[in-house]
Amino acid sequence: MIKLYIRVLDLLGKEKRLAWLLAVANLLLAGAQFAEPVLFGRIIDVLTRTPSPGPAEATATSPWPLLGAWVGFGLFTILCGAIVALHADRLAHRQRQAVLTDYFEHIMQLPLTFHTGTHSGRLMKVMLAGTDALWRVWLGFFREHFASIVSLFILLPLSVYLNWRLAALLMILCVVFTILTTLVVRKTSGMQTEVEEHYGDLSARASDSLSNVALVQSFTRIEAEVSSLRGVSGQLLAAQMPVLSWWAIVSVMTRASTTITVLAIFTVGIALHQQGLTTVGEIVMFVSFATMLIQRLEQVVAFINSVFMEAPRLREFMNVLDAVPAVRDRIDAIDPGRVQGLVEFKDVSFSYDGKRPAIADVSFTATPGQTIALVGSTGAGKSTAIALLHRAFDPQSGIISIDGMDVRALTLSGLRRNIGVVFQEALLFNRSIAENLRVGKPDATDEELRVAAERAQALDFITRSDHGFDTNAGERGRMLSGGERQRLSIARALLKDPPILILDEATSALDAVTEAKLNLALDEVMKGRTTFVIAHRLSTIRDATRILVFEHGRVTEAGTFDELVAKGGYFAKLAEAQFMVQEQAKAEAGM
Repeated sequence: MIKLYIRVLDLLGKEKRLAWLLAVANLLLAGAQFAEPVLFGRIIDVLTRTPSPGPAEATATSPWPLLGAWVGFGLFTILCGAIVALHADRLAHRQRQAVLTDYFEHIMQLPLTFHTGTHSGRLMKVMLAGTDALWRVWLGFFREHFASIVSLFILLPLSVYLNWRLAALLMILCVVFTILTTLVVRKTSGMQTEVEEHYGDLSARASDSLSNVALVQSFTRIEAEVSSLRGVSGQLLAAQMPVLSWWAIVSVMTRASTTITVLAIFTVGIALHQQGLTTVGEIVMFVSFATMLIQRLEQVVAFINSVFMEAPRLREFMNVLDAVPAVRDRIDAIDPGRVQGLVEFKDVSFSYDGKRPAIADVSFTATPGQTIALVGSTGAGKSTAIALLHRAFDPQSGIISIDGMDVRALTLSGLRRNIGVVFQEALLFNRSIAENLRVGKPDATDEELRVAAERAQALDFITRSDHGFDTNAGERGRMLSGGERQRLSIARALLKDPPILILDEATSALDAVTEAKLNLALDEVMKGRTTFVIAHRLSTIRDATRILVFEHGRVTEAGTFDELVAKGGYFAKLAEAQFMVQEQAKAEAGM
């Protein structure tokens, strides 16, 4: 727990200088706060003494200097407290936003394998809950927790110095609090971790249902999804209630101890006063000490409770923050500028789980301007091979090079700036069409947007929209049809104007007429570029320079369309099956 708290404070980053100043201010504040009960007790003692007739003695026993000192310490406490509160708030808010941004940047850099195995709803929950927890801990630490902890280290020695007999009662109170709090923390530690797991499940399930709302509605699963969410919520409450009950016991004990301690001090104080071992002022002083001690102990317990309650959220946040990207820039990585587009795979192998190879010993060369098609059944390794090219992953063995440079020796930004990708599933932001297109080229002019959209056969439907390029695409592009989304995705890649182009089933969502138009545009755009086409429909790759046939992660056949058909191998059977189906469909349509 202490290591976690130190890590939390370490995340203050650039704010550490202000944090140290606030810590010093807290020390001064903690010391000044004890002046009030001490001066109060001394004034009581002065007032209860019999005044002497002499002027010197009267001055020595006057309460006014003590009262003046009290006013001075009071003003200092108010001013210092206001400064600490103001700057603690600002520090916590500033750093919360800074850490949130750093976290977001970090998870965006994590490999696709991480995101594939982690629900986006859970990542959002970890980000928001984690940064909120950090904000609360920072704010609490500088506004009251640090001062409370320091106060205990000042109060107890001071009370022993003033009257060790009455101080013993305060010591006993601290021991009882420590034992009780330790027991509760140990009892509820595992429980709170379980609670946070349920919170994560709740967030992931709600996000999952919302992102698939069309599926939920079409299959009339609204009631089932709501019922399922209620079930998770019920499990969360069932796990949370015992934790709250234990901390409620601590709260009740804290309040009860206030009355018990004050009564004990009065009882022991009266007995000591009758024996001449203490004064009325000291009794009043220790009653104030007891009240302050209870307040500080309550704040310390609140501090322990907050850290304990936030610990699972903070650990989850730190775990994501500590995740090391499998693919990252080397120290000596270089930016290649704009490459020519010579791509070479040399004995490249890769496995997702370290057991079964996704691709094995893949070797081929693509020269600038060539179109390389990759075909094969689902899971044969086509998409994995291309993902290795733009370093979604790095191979376990072999070398992938561009213009003779190992892709691992290039900066990620420099590498990916040279590669345009059109995914099988069109990925669009919930932003305007113009903003989605400018992902490919942030500084693109309006005219460049129009040209790219026209070449991708997208200009017609954009201009038909009420707001044109300012039309919002909706979440995941849901305001557009599948064909419209894909055409925007292609226009985005064209706008980027990369020397290497990857088309992953780029025309799969288009109707035959639009696909024919788009293929003409793509034929023109692919000239002078190294283009990789992942295709299941073989009709789209008839004119490919070279076709690589993947089976079980290996390239088993390579050649032009006609060469592969003439060989009578696996590709020929695929072609025969697809074209027979197409001919049959045409015949049935003619009937």
